[in-house]
Amino acid sequence: MRVFSEFPLFLFKNFCVFSDMKYIFLYLFLLITVFASGQITFDKTSHNFGDIEANEPRYVDIHLKNKTSEDAFILSVDNPREVVFIQKSAFIAPDSSSVLRFQINKKTTGRFLYTIPVFTSDREKATEIQLKGKINSLPEKNNSFTACPTFGQQPSQGNPLEFTLTVRTIDKETKEKLSNSTVAILQNGTAIGKFKTRSNGQFKEKIPLGISYFYATHSGYLPAEKGAYINFKNNLIILELTPKKEPEIEDPIVEGIEEEVEPEDTTEIIIEAEPQEKETTAGLVVDVDTLMKPEETPSKFSELDKDNFDAAYFKPINIVFVIDVSYSMRHLDRLQLLKTSLSRLVEMLRPEDKIGLVSYATKTSVLLKPTTGDNKEEINKIVSEIKASGRTAGGAGIKLGFRQARRNRIKEGKNHVIVITDGAFNQDSGSYRRYIKRNLRWWSISFSVVGIKSKERSENNMREAAQLGEGRFLKIEKLKDAKSNLKQEIRKAAFRY
Repeated sequence: MRVFSEFPLFLFKNFCVFSDMKYIFLYLFLLITVFASGQITFDKTSHNFGDIEANEPRYVDIHLKNKTSEDAFILSVDNPREVVFIQKSAFIAPDSSSVLRFQINKKTTGRFLYTIPVFTSDREKATEIQLKGKINSLPEKNNSFTACPTFGQQPSQGNPLEFTLTVRTIDKETKEKLSNSTVAILQNGTAIGKFKTRSNGQFKEKIPLGISYFYATHSGYLPAEKGAYINFKNNLIILELTPKKEPEIEDPIVEGIEEEVEPEDTTEIIIEAEPQEKETTAGLVVDVDTLMKPEETPSKFSELDKDNFDAAYFKPINIVFVIDVSYSMRHLDRLQLLKTSLSRLVEMLRPEDKIGLVSYATKTSVLLKPTTGDNKEEINKIVSEIKASGRTAGGAGIKLGFRQARRNRIKEGKNHVIVITDGAFNQDSGSYRRYIKRNLRWWSISFSVVGIKSKERSENNMREAAQLGEGRFLKIEKLKDAKSNLKQEIRKAAFRY
């Protein structure tokens, strides 16, 4: 067997010297015969990239494992021109692995579907790898995302999208580094970790690349928070904390996350930061209870715990979210705040409740048909996959949301549609006001609007739309708002009074 284990390397190094094709076929036949009883397994044979934006990675790792007691080989990969690949090793020793990395180098936007045969020494037929997705925008020339892939970019084992991120906290006034700060990191609306800065005012951690949200606290300072798209180039996050001049108020933002260092008292403080420009930082924090006029707030509601959603006090609710996924929602951390709001709400939903998700940008789409509140894993998966691109077609989104609400109406409960957006409704918006009033009158479906870091000039239209639907307009500007405001809006809508 040792002769044959070395034979494939000899064959491929000297393939061009064979002039008689019958020898080539003979060698290949012997090769296949020797390894016919072997088995190389692929950890996946298909991958859906989904929607790919300009600066998002476009490659995937396929892990191959030799589960036999004999040597095995990757013989060839028949890749199309728009797909490039590298392999960690063509030779796979017994009970060992190799990696094939495929990268999509399509030069135009649009959908793609590639089927790539991979020939291995354990079988006569190729194993087909299917890659599909849609490129929405293209990177600039010489961008590293379209360069030939290398395993040096990041680890080929584990999560192929992980890389080392450095997070630093400093005093905003003196620029001095702050040790022992607590930093929570969120992605797709959920916390992935809670970390401590060390004596040099920073920590390093391997996390998946992508849009992330950072929330930092430090004793004697106001919290600092920001969102950013992190990748191999943008791998340093600096959080500037302002010295605090007001008494502390307990309000933990991220619960239930284990810290990466020895535990200590890390009560988080939430105090409104100094006003800053609306275009770049968070602004007003709005608590839902303050939006209700005293005469409109039932005394029993105000007496209940803010996490109480018991059936004795709250009707079953059928709620459809109409989510703005236009390109502007990628900016100013809006998408992360949106996902955090929805994931916190999903925690509260009961089996008798229903939730549906509709998106709108250039086109409208039903992301999730109304499903019961006990399907939390399915709902959270859909929420985590929300991406933003395209123009705004708010009017069409509202109409689709109402149609979904009507089809799944709860007669003895509350039926509610909520738009989540960063601005006014643009395309196809002329008739949405009439549509809101009609659904309220005929079907008792109310309507609210949530503004995610919305601009002040857009808020009049948003408030007006909410009033037409006998609902409310809410603002979400910071992580504190994302944590509670949407939950309290649903409690207010479903309250029995």
